[in-house]
Amino acid sequence: MKKLFNLSLLLLLLLAAASCGKRESGQLIGVLDRPSWKGINPYGMVYVPSGTLHIGPSDQDVSNTFVQRQRSISIQGFYMDDTEITNNEYRQFVYWVRDSLAHSYLDHYIDDEVTGEQRIDWEYKIDWTDETLEDLYFQGDNRFAGKLEYNVERFWYEYEWYDWQGAAHDDHRGHNPSNTGKERTSFIKKKKVKIYPDTLVWVRDFSYSYNEPMTRNYFHHPAFDDYPVVGVDWHMANAFSYWRTKLWNTYESSKTGVSSEDFRLPTEYEWEWAARGGHELAPFPWGGYYVRNAKGCLLANFKPGRGNYPEDGGLYTVKADAYFPNDYGLYNMAGNVAEWTNSSYEANAYSFIHDLNPDIRYDAKDDDPEAYKRKVVRGGSWKDVMFFLQNGTRSYEYQDTTKSYVGFRCVLTYLGRSINDF
Repeated sequence: MKKLFNLSLLLLLLLAAASCGKRESGQLIGVLDRPSWKGINPYGMVYVPSGTLHIGPSDQDVSNTFVQRQRSISIQGFYMDDTEITNNEYRQFVYWVRDSLAHSYLDHYIDDEVTGEQRIDWEYKIDWTDETLEDLYFQGDNRFAGKLEYNVERFWYEYEWYDWQGAAHDDHRGHNPSNTGKERTSFIKKKKVKIYPDTLVWVRDFSYSYNEPMTRNYFHHPAFDDYPVVGVDWHMANAFSYWRTKLWNTYESSKTGVSSEDFRLPTEYEWEWAARGGHELAPFPWGGYYVRNAKGCLLANFKPGRGNYPEDGGLYTVKADAYFPNDYGLYNMAGNVAEWTNSSYEANAYSFIHDLNPDIRYDAKDDDPEAYKRKVVRGGSWKDVMFFLQNGTRSYEYQDTTKSYVGFRCVLTYLGRSINDF
């Protein structure tokens, strides 16, 4: 009993010593009260390991090799959405913006205990019959057939990003100590964008073609909930990624106090590495040299031959998880919809990019020349011929344009050593 008492007393003394800030005992042991980090496994994403690949043409296109030269690069591991972002997933973003507008109209605000600023109190229930919310709907002559429809022109969202390149090359971080450099605010960029998908792309993209049913139904009707969202430009895709990051961090940091890396669009080289699925020289994501299997069935949703659109099972888009995934578990990395990447398009990019996590980014302004607004899209779409389905084929669209054949998916950089290394 006496030994037990002495042991208890010793433990109390040790605890007292620790509480007095003497835990280190003179040793360099780091800060002990750091939060733990075991990584995350985001729902609907698959892990793409770190690795090395050869980028460039996949089909022995001799003339193309003079512009798009093959080279070897290395890519850090990341998580990627196993499908393109679907209509229903994007609708969660749209509804969040809609509800935030309703809360602001109804003055559902509280003071934030940390920042002292006002923020929306999401615990309030929204009374959609309140006359205060009339502004969210089309009124008077703007109503069609007496329907109560949201005025989606009011659905705006402001997203932010940090200009890391600009900050890294600012003088105050260089060799001129007398230059204090720019204020931090000059590197924080913001853009406010309309976030509702442009449903009119189904009419605008085609001349002398009847596609009004797709305009009326594609984003609205539950029949298309699991189909890839289209009619979103590059800025809208970035806004979605920013909102998704805040959504995740609000939940996760409340449990662990640690935020994750940002959800974002992939670089075009991350996209190609993921599309190849570990098959180094194969021109298509499924690893083969042909777009049909041994039974003659088409392996992706595209435009076979001279325009036999329904031969592959889909006249327009198909469900985001249609066909077989590649060996990383990613669906429709070829066909269905082409996908935005984070990279700016330069025809001869392969001539000067770095061989470690290469990327080219330019934040084009609204008044910049059109050529500066080109962003790389990859994978080909339901309306494209076979050439655009190849892993190495590059194309572009302008960042402020919306199309019925361009969607996107997100990635999340893996923090730490590759998950496959033990």
